[in-house]
Amino acid sequence: MQQTATQPTPEADDEEPHYHPNWSTHPVATWLVERAGRLATRAEFLSALSERLVAQGMPLFRVSMGVQSVHPEIFARNVRWQRGLTEVDEVDRPYAIRGGPEYLDSPVRLIHEGAGALRRRLEGEHPHLDFPLLAELKKAGCTDYVIMPLARSAGEPNYISWTTDRPGGFEIDELTILYDLLPLIALRVELTTSYDATATLLATYLGRAAARRVLDGRVRRAQVESLRAAVFYADLRGFTAAADRLPPEAVIDLLDDYMELVGQPIGEHGGEILKFIGDGILAIFSAEPDAADACCRALAAAREAQLALKRTANGREAAGKPPLSVGIGLNFGDVQFGNIGARDRLDFTVIGRAVNEATRVEDLCKSLGRPGLASAAFVAELPDDAPTLESLGVHDLRGVSRPQEIFSLPKV
Repeated sequence: MQQTATQPTPEADDEEPHYHPNWSTHPVATWLVERAGRLATRAEFLSALSERLVAQGMPLFRVSMGVQSVHPEIFARNVRWQRGLTEVDEVDRPYAIRGGPEYLDSPVRLIHEGAGALRRRLEGEHPHLDFPLLAELKKAGCTDYVIMPLARSAGEPNYISWTTDRPGGFEIDELTILYDLLPLIALRVELTTSYDATATLLATYLGRAAARRVLDGRVRRAQVESLRAAVFYADLRGFTAAADRLPPEAVIDLLDDYMELVGQPIGEHGGEILKFIGDGILAIFSAEPDAADACCRALAAAREAQLALKRTANGREAAGKPPLSVGIGLNFGDVQFGNIGARDRLDFTVIGRAVNEATRVEDLCKSLGRPGLASAAFVAELPDDAPTLESLGVHDLRGVSRPQEIFSLPKV
């Protein structure tokens, strides 16, 4: 007989589950309270938890845990431990999975919809294999499967599933132990997830370097540090006119496409996007320890961004979308990186003359008819084997006291 109930139950002719009044003295419970918090990742946590349960006699073959994420593209992360394997699998699940059969035809959906737990015995002549996953587990030699919810302080629960390949499956006392441990497991998972969510959101909205500094406690106003960096500033051409004639959803689509095409090569070459300023993108490439390397990476990112925009031109035109054209300004110098703002509203950003000059260099892209320009300070840091940049002579930069020599980025 199969059961779906508020907690896993045995066959009807088994004794009813009983609760141990001193369950908190179980070695795994003690470990969850006192030591599990030292583990840095969910994979490390699940591996340690599973190994400790096995050491206490729990006949586990596989343990899988699904943790919902606070991420703009990832719905949940699935972590899976399996006996005999040295590594724990960790897979990101996109939001789109919720509309597909992998999710809809899974026990996880029932947990998210409020089921207290679900158990399926997998051995015997006619097991109840009402989910594709169960057929896979039976084929792998498993005899029993149990999935339980991991409560969260808000929203749908996470889950953890236990699988054994021991003949006869789990015993009732074993299921009781696993069920009793759920609150402690759920607490540890939520604490880890909360930290990960904070780190993810900070990195998403501030950038990786700024996020690390905030998480390290560098949050005081006017707490800044100086560093040398290549500064990258990009501006979308024709955006004001496009925003005036396009519906709002098309404007958002335009910005998303542009920022993805320009932002991706910045990240791939080790740059840090610090600001989306309307249709402007401000990024830096740290020169610690090598200024030439920073400028080469910034130059490569600029060229790849221009090439990506060029490659999408025909496709956008065929789809009836406006073309994407960008101006990019590159500069090099000292910047100040840190907390600036009001007492109750800080911004973790970068300022300095090198930043201002990068935006002014980009301004010249329009008048000089070039998609990308660089300052003399930037070109001076490039190694001899770098692509050649053409000098366009000396030009005034708006708001900058001294004229500067300006160079055109290589054509793509």
